[in-house]
Amino acid sequence: MLLSFSCSTPKPPGLFLPSCPRADPQPSRAVKVAALRGSRVNHRQPRNWGLESVDFVPGFRRKREFCVRANFVTSAEREADSVGLPGGSGVEGGYYDAIVIGSGIGGLVAATQLAVKGAKVLVLEKYVIPGGSSGFYQRDGYTFDVGSSVMFGFSDKGNLNLITQALAAVGCKMDVIPDPSTVHFHLPNDLSVCVHRDYADFIGELIGKFPHEKEGILKFYGECWKIFNSLNSLELKSLEEPLYLFGQFFKKPIECLTLAYYLPQNAGDIARKYIKDPQLLSFIDAECFIVSTVNAMHTPMINASMVLCDRHFGGINYPVGGVGGIAKSLAKGLVSNGSQIQYKANVTNIILENGKAIGVEVSDGRRFFAKTIISNATRWDTFGKLVKQEDLPKEEREFQKRYVKAPSFLSIHMGVRADILPPDTDCHHFVLEDAWARLEEPYGSIFLSIPTVLDSSLAPEGHHILHIFTTSSIEDWEGLPRKEYEERKERVASELIRRLEKNLFPGLQSAISFIEVGTPKTHRRYLARDEGTYGPMPRDVPKGLLGMPFNTTGVNGLYCVGDSCFPGQGVIAVAFSGVMCAHRVAADIGLEKRSPLLDNALLGTLGWLRSLA
Repeated sequence: MLLSFSCSTPKPPGLFLPSCPRADPQPSRAVKVAALRGSRVNHRQPRNWGLESVDFVPGFRRKREFCVRANFVTSAEREADSVGLPGGSGVEGGYYDAIVIGSGIGGLVAATQLAVKGAKVLVLEKYVIPGGSSGFYQRDGYTFDVGSSVMFGFSDKGNLNLITQALAAVGCKMDVIPDPSTVHFHLPNDLSVCVHRDYADFIGELIGKFPHEKEGILKFYGECWKIFNSLNSLELKSLEEPLYLFGQFFKKPIECLTLAYYLPQNAGDIARKYIKDPQLLSFIDAECFIVSTVNAMHTPMINASMVLCDRHFGGINYPVGGVGGIAKSLAKGLVSNGSQIQYKANVTNIILENGKAIGVEVSDGRRFFAKTIISNATRWDTFGKLVKQEDLPKEEREFQKRYVKAPSFLSIHMGVRADILPPDTDCHHFVLEDAWARLEEPYGSIFLSIPTVLDSSLAPEGHHILHIFTTSSIEDWEGLPRKEYEERKERVASELIRRLEKNLFPGLQSAISFIEVGTPKTHRRYLARDEGTYGPMPRDVPKGLLGMPFNTTGVNGLYCVGDSCFPGQGVIAVAFSGVMCAHRVAADIGLEKRSPLLDNALLGTLGWLRSLA
C-alpha cells in the first residue's frame, strides 16, 4: 500500500523527484493504481549513472569501494542538478541571519524552519549533495541509502511526525510505503521476535515467548506509552525557550510533569522494576541498542519510549525513491523559501570575535558572516576542530568528560539476486545468534535492511539491496597499509555474510552481484564525523537525558544541532533537535517572542541540572 500525504508526483525515469512548490503535477497512473491495489510501486527505467568503479576486494564477483571518490563527483553533481538543487548560491561576504554547517537532517530541518519564519539562511555542505548519513548514492542501477532505512516521523498524525511536518513547512511532500514490521530479531537460544506494526500483534507475540512475564511486559511498555503520549500531546519546540515552556505547562501540566519525572531515568531501571526474566531483559537491551547503540541501563527512558511506541503509533514508513529524497526535498524547499545552500563548501573554522561566533571560513579561504552559526557537525568536530581547543568553553570540556564518542559502523552495501530471499521476507533484521554478551561488542550484532522489499525500483530487475552494518571502532582500521586494510575489509565482510547465510539466507554468498564495504574511516572522510562516530555515549550510567546538551553552547551566537544534542541519535531525534534549535535561534534574532530575563534564568537552571548528571 502506498501512503500519500498530498497529491503525489510522477517520477521521471530512474529518478525520485520530490514534490515541492512549482513542481507538483498530478500523480501517474502507476501510482494511482498501486495505491488502489495496495501494491508496491516500481518506477523502473534503465539507468545510466556514468559512474566508474574502484576495485577493492578480491574474491567477490563485483569489487568496489563504498566511498565516493573524486572520480564520482561529476555524476553526483549531475544528480544534484537533475533535482534542481543549486550547486552554489551563496555570496562571499554576504550577511545572513544564520549559517548552518552541514546538511544532515538536523541541519536542514533547522535551516528550513528558520527560512519559513523569514530568516536569511545559508547552508554550507562539504559534499556535492545533501543528507549526510541520511543521504544516498548510486551504482550500477542501485540506489543505496547511506545510513539507516528505518524511517520514523513520516506518519500523518500526532505531533511526533516531525519529518512530515518539516517537509510540509516548506511545501514539500513525499510518497511513503508503510512497513508492516519494524524489525525481526534473531537472538540467542533461538529467540525470534518480530516487532509488528500493530502493537497488539507485537505484544501478543512477545507474551507468547514469555507468558510468565505477561504482567511485567504490559507494565513496562505501558510506561513507554505514558511518556510517548505525553510527548505526542505537546507542540514540540525549544526546551531552552521559557515562554514556550510556560505556555505548554499551563496547557498540559500533567504531561509536562510526566516528562520531567522521567527525564533523569533510564529504560533499564524501569524494565527491572517489572521484569525478572534475564532473557527478556536482554531482549529489551537489544531493543534499546537499536535506538542508542547502548544497552537499556544506558538508554534514557524518554528516548526509548519515543521509538518503542512511535513504531506502532505512526509506524515505519519508507519514502519512495529512497531515504535520500528527504534531504533533497528539504534542500529544494529551503531554496524555494528564499535561502541558499552551497555544496563543496568545507567549513574549516568558526570565526570568533570577542568570544562570539560571527562567521565561518571554508577550505578555499572564503568567509561568510551571520548573526548566528549552527553546527550540524558532531560535538567533537565542532569543539576541537571548528572551534579550536584553546577556545573551548567550560561547558564543552565538562561534556567531553561525561560522554565518549559512540562507535562507528562497518557498512556493507550489496546487490543480490532476488531469488535468494524467501517470500514475505521482512525489511529489517537484527541478528545476534551466539551470546547476549556480544550485543555491544564490535561486530557482535548485525543490523540488516532490505529496502527493496518495500520499493523495488531501488535495484535492477530481479535483484534486491542488502545493507548490512555492525558497530566498529576506527582503531581497528587506523595505520594499516593499503593491502592489509583491504584484506581486513574482505575478511570482516566475508564473516558477516557467512553469518547471515547461516542464519537467514542459505546460498547468499553465491547470489552476490555487487558489493561495497565502508569502514569507520569511510564515515569519517565522507560524512565529516570525528572517528566516524554517531553521537555521544555516557562514560558511566547516565541520569537519563539530564546530562545531554541542548542547542545553545558556551559560545555566544553558536548553536549545535544533530545527534550530539538532546534528544540524541536517530532520524526522529535529530529532526526534533532541528525544530528546537530553529525556535531558539528565531527567538534570539527577533523572529519569535522572547524574555531575556527568563532566558537567563532558564539557561542557568539547565546548566546547573546538567552539572548534576
